[in-house]
Amino acid sequence: MFDLITGKSSDCSGVSRREFLRIGGLTALGLSLPGFLRLQHLAAAQDEAPKKIVRCILLWMQGGPSHHDTFDPKPDAPAEIRGEFSTIPTTLPGVRIAEHLPLLARQTDKLSIIRGHDPKNGSHGTADHLMMSGHKFNPAMAFPCYGSVVAKERGYANGMFPFVQLGRNIDRRFNGGVAGFLGDQYNAFEVGEDPSAASFRVRDLSIGSPGERTRLERRYAMLNEVDRYQKAVEENAQAVKARDIFYEKAHALITSPAAKRAFDLDQEPDRLRDTYGRNSLGQSCLLARRLIDAGVHFVTVTGGGWDTHQNHFKSLKDRLLPRLDRGYSALLQDLHERGLLDETLVVWFGDFGRTPKINPSAGRDHWASAGVACMGGGGIKRGEVVGATNALGEVVIDNPVSPQDLAATIYHALGIPLHTWYRAQDGRPIELVPEGKPVRQLI
Repeated sequence: MFDLITGKSSDCSGVSRREFLRIGGLTALGLSLPGFLRLQHLAAAQDEAPKKIVRCILLWMQGGPSHHDTFDPKPDAPAEIRGEFSTIPTTLPGVRIAEHLPLLARQTDKLSIIRGHDPKNGSHGTADHLMMSGHKFNPAMAFPCYGSVVAKERGYANGMFPFVQLGRNIDRRFNGGVAGFLGDQYNAFEVGEDPSAASFRVRDLSIGSPGERTRLERRYAMLNEVDRYQKAVEENAQAVKARDIFYEKAHALITSPAAKRAFDLDQEPDRLRDTYGRNSLGQSCLLARRLIDAGVHFVTVTGGGWDTHQNHFKSLKDRLLPRLDRGYSALLQDLHERGLLDETLVVWFGDFGRTPKINPSAGRDHWASAGVACMGGGGIKRGEVVGATNALGEVVIDNPVSPQDLAATIYHALGIPLHTWYRAQDGRPIELVPEGKPVRQLI
């Protein structure tokens, strides 16, 4: 048998010709063939030992949060660069962040700050694709986002979705946040409803009465009839196959008590819901924790409003930063107290950074050469500060971390080999992470 990937040949037993010849020389070292095979079996058993499953929560801040006014402030820069906010100390010696993140300042031992993040892009849409997949936008090829890769690698289990997206703050014009060439069956289960609303319920999981259940079963039966007809016409159509798998799984999950229970925020104490913040971002963070606890492998929490070309400081001070501070810090603390942080990677970033210089509309515009990201948990080191920008926050001057490097670090933490290969729908082989490398300081 010839392996196209390794270029090695082997017989049906899985022992290569090179290994066979090597075994012949082992007797000179006092190791017989049975002894060699026994050691090989023990090594294989160790490799097959259950490994810790790491899940992931991605906090996606659509629009592009300012690095200056969050985790990489420049208090000694001129006023037109420094901005309106002062800084506060954190749990890390000598590390200061923006004054409107006091709760997160006390949780920096549970995350690492990547001040060397180089977004390499300053346009909405293409940023969503790049930051969520680790691949540059290609009009001829939609690359899968992290959650979709995880969905393909791990699949559905225990009556739960592998990949859930909370909110719809993702720019899809350039295939950001989608399964791409992997197929629609690996797209996220999307929840567009606001979990902070008193009437919150996930529409597709809310089958309250016997009449609703009967209508659902009738529609599912009708769908099967339509699919059978389309299969006869388009037997090899990839889209039909993908939809088949998706609807089959969706039907099972819609009728699953476990899924319905996981989305029920009323099961949480009022005090804890208050701690997370009674707003969309805060309650989405809480819901993400519930989903991870229930067995979902990847949750994307989307938050919008970060494209602050105007009234930048007012928007941050009054709404964006207080909500982020509450939700993100509560999530880290909650996971820690439940013993889930070691097996849950929490990642925070957005499209790109924002301009060092404040514009005439009291805003900051897009900035492609410097930004900031945070991650921690799931085996990733915490309490680290990776890289640095220059005194004005214009460019990365130490330990640059690209979107591809972030992707490699995420997949490394999740236990997905970086050199995994897939076949696109046109038959082309595609490598999962062809360019990036895991951030050494974090692994």
